[in-house]
Amino acid sequence: MTSLLGEGPGAKAPDPGTAGAPGPGVPVVLESRPDGVPARTAAADLLATDLTSLGATAAHATAADVDRALQATRRGLQDFAALLSPAASHRIEEMARLAHEATVRRFGRTVHLFAPLYLSNECVSTCTYCGFSAGNDVARRTLSPAEVLAEARELVDRGFRHLLLVAGEHARVISKDYLVDCVAALAAVVPSLSLEVQVWDTATYRRLVDAGCDGLVVYQETYDRGTYGEVHLRGKKRNYDWRLAAPDRGAEAGMRRLGIGALLGLAPGWRAEAVALAAHAHALLRRWWRCELTVSLPRLRPAAGFSPANTVSDADFVQLLCALRLLLPDVGMVVSTREEPAFRDAVLPLGVTHLSAGSSTEPGGYSPAGGAGGAGGRAEPQFEVADDRSPGEVAAALRGAGYDPVWKDWQRA
Repeated sequence: MTSLLGEGPGAKAPDPGTAGAPGPGVPVVLESRPDGVPARTAAADLLATDLTSLGATAAHATAADVDRALQATRRGLQDFAALLSPAASHRIEEMARLAHEATVRRFGRTVHLFAPLYLSNECVSTCTYCGFSAGNDVARRTLSPAEVLAEARELVDRGFRHLLLVAGEHARVISKDYLVDCVAALAAVVPSLSLEVQVWDTATYRRLVDAGCDGLVVYQETYDRGTYGEVHLRGKKRNYDWRLAAPDRGAEAGMRRLGIGALLGLAPGWRAEAVALAAHAHALLRRWWRCELTVSLPRLRPAAGFSPANTVSDADFVQLLCALRLLLPDVGMVVSTREEPAFRDAVLPLGVTHLSAGSSTEPGGYSPAGGAGGAGGRAEPQFEVADDRSPGEVAAALRGAGYDPVWKDWQRA
């Protein structure tokens, strides 16, 4: 098994950036973005991790290896890899019991609810799996800060106090100033704001923190460099290392919440992807121990003609979720509305601490004036939502299962 991350600490993903630039495989240096990742960061720690050895354990661990991992009081990455192995797939019930006990011990019977608020689906990057990809012939729309505030007020009326602001990658339309304006407009209304947008430098993240943002979510999408280059065909997102180090820059700027994830099914071999994701989380916890960390496990959904070629089964997902909880007892685990209602309800006791609810994945999807009747018209969603229950219905399901839905856990001073 080759290293999932490719060439190591000095590796540089090619970055064509424009339609007339060289194609995949031709390195292009961006003057404003240095090669590689900075030393003494979680990204550098990840690139220095022997993922080949961990991958071999995940593929070939013995029953004795699994026993040791299950009996360990403090587990490391080798234990985690063993719990991902085919040998561990026969111990799912025991893993599930331990994962449930660890979650209740650390988080109690609580689940945090949040909603994504899409600012824009305009994008200049070409990503083969995304409904917002630049080459897709879809209706585009960018909300004004006033429209964003109307969307936020609608979500607050539905109970939410934590919003995740999401947008495509278009630095001219979805600019630094635009994002700062949107955050500033919402800060007085929404106690907790996180961002999932194109990655920025530390100075920009500091401006966003000063405006009222307290969380940053960055999916690496896939940790496999080869797959990463194959699915990110145009745009600044092709720069693998710049994206990988974004959580470090956010933490340095003062973000108090960090979220990471990988799109399960984008790269072949879910175990290798899981190993890299866990190693990244492990490194972030060591480097930025004051930050709250969440890990998201989104399985790819169909979008604008795209269908995932690599499927991750329900059983594999459960094994990964339990293994992550046993490795990372203090980390939040996120399951989104990409998953079916019955499946979300079933995996809830196995380590889940955060759920999105009542989600819309297009700009203007919440407020009555924001949809088809709004001035901007209906925009294309990023992907198909599988759980279309209302926030109230999700909260009721949580209470029925003996959990307390948490709408607010933070108040800006």
